[in-house]
Amino acid sequence: MLTAAISFLLTAGGVAVAGLRAWRRRFRSATRWFAVALLPAGLYLTGLFPLASTIGRAFADWATKLVFDPRVWTGIVLLGVSAALLVATRWVDRRGAVEASPERPAAAGPAPERPAVATAPKAPGKKQTGKRDDGLGDFADIEEILRKRGI
Repeated sequence: MLTAAISFLLTAGGVAVAGLRAWRRRFRSATRWFAVALLPAGLYLTGLFPLASTIGRAFADWATKLVFDPRVWTGIVLLGVSAALLVATRWVDRRGAVEASPERPAAAGPAPERPAVATAPKAPGKKQTGKRDDGLGDFADIEEILRKRGI
């Protein structure tokens, strides 16, 4: 009964503040106040206040154990070591230090080599007509198209 009274008093107070904000033509603020004002009544009518109380008590019990129980600290250390190992293995994989074992070859096999774009030999007094070998051989055609369009 006390929970119901408090819930509906909070809702009524919030609606009153929303009304004052709307009277001052601050409609966006009034709408926010009204939305927040509906929460206590909605939580009471749906029966979620006992659930919130249970969650609050469970959180308080956990926090108490966190401070005083060495098992909780051991669990936190284990979670930290686990996270560090996961990050380290991902970092090592990205660097390429982990190789396939000799008895089990990699599934994709070796990477195919890309053909390099040949450059024409530069003759004295003549302009170079061939393409550069700058490692962008696959993009030479795209570069040429963009150059023709003036991009």
